Amino acid sequence: MIIALEDAKYQLGNFRENLKELGSALRIDELRAQLEELEQKTSDPDFWNDQTNSGKILQQVKQLKDKIEAYDELCTRLEDAITLAELGSEENDESMVEEVLSEQKSIEAEEEKLRIEILLSGEYDRNNAIVSFHPGAGGTEAQDWAQMLYRMITRWGERHGYNVKLIDWLDGEEAGLKSATIMVEGVNAYGYLKSENGVHRLVRVSPFDSSGRRHTSFASVEVMPEFDDDNTIELKEEELEITAHRSSGAGGQHINKTDSAIRILHIPTGIVVGCQTERSQLQNKETALKMLKSKLLEIKEREKLDRIEDIQGNKTNIEWGAQIRSYVFMPYTLAKDTRTGYEDGNIQAVMDGEIDGFINAYLKQNAAK
Repeated sequence: MIIALEDAKYQLGNFRENLKELGSALRIDELRAQLEELEQKTSDPDFWNDQTNSGKILQQVKQLKDKIEAYDELCTRLEDAITLAELGSEENDESMVEEVLSEQKSIEAEEEKLRIEILLSGEYDRNNAIVSFHPGAGGTEAQDWAQMLYRMITRWGERHGYNVKLIDWLDGEEAGLKSATIMVEGVNAYGYLKSENGVHRLVRVSPFDSSGRRHTSFASVEVMPEFDDDNTIELKEEELEITAHRSSGAGGQHINKTDSAIRILHIPTGIVVGCQTERSQLQNKETALKMLKSKLLEIKEREKLDRIEDIQGNKTNIEWGAQIRSYVFMPYTLAKDTRTGYEDGNIQAVMDGEIDGFINAYLKQNAAK
């Protein structure tokens, strides 16, 4: 067991170089200089005169502090672990082996997490994520699959400390859902979840088929960043078809069973958004309009269009050949991403929200392009 401590001490010592490289990749010295400069601005007597600007600066200060503190804490933990390994080795104390090995594993995992965060350099990666779920053709089977994906993403968000808020829900005919939208609130929510945008394919023995036959189902996950209210997008009243309806679905006590739910059709593009979780029809309308703006701006940015008027709407078919990932429950269990080749045989864990492997593989692949 003492050999294990010596080995851990050696590996941890070599890991200093990894953290040095990580510090360079994070541009940690530049971040410290930026933080010092911004903190000087906050002490200016006129700092609070412009509330909007001061709010943005304080947000930048917090983001820089969080990143620097995470790196510094990791460096401190590494040195403490090396000291502990040396102490245990010198005193032939086998009781320290488990603690040292556990800390070594935790440090390596945290270093990997910080490296992945470096890849989140997109303009909107730090934003909240608006995630919508839509079943493909196939009735109840596809609607049930859409709800399974809803649960998967929700579990992932909760597991990582994000605030997951249900925005809109339409029940399926017998089971599952016809459509649903959630807001995942927290730093880098969009940066991580953009990997899930696309068509997801399921192969399983259907619980809705009395003959026990295998079925293939499709559902789409649409992910877009929440934008701050953007004045560059003007929504004309004559281009909007706004309808009120009674709320329904999985919201339980959080959904008002009144005619306060709002659905908005953007006539030029055919894009539909809805909200039913706010307390009043007016609040639901405001949230839905914000979602519509975010969707239009995301499409405009993604397709590099000059004008909102050029958007034609989403033409992606939720069917075979369009999928980004396949989930097989029968005759074997496997989830495999068609873009990166990453796969995981523990299908139950994947459906419980353990999708970090898929997310990380996607981010690494896109960073290499």
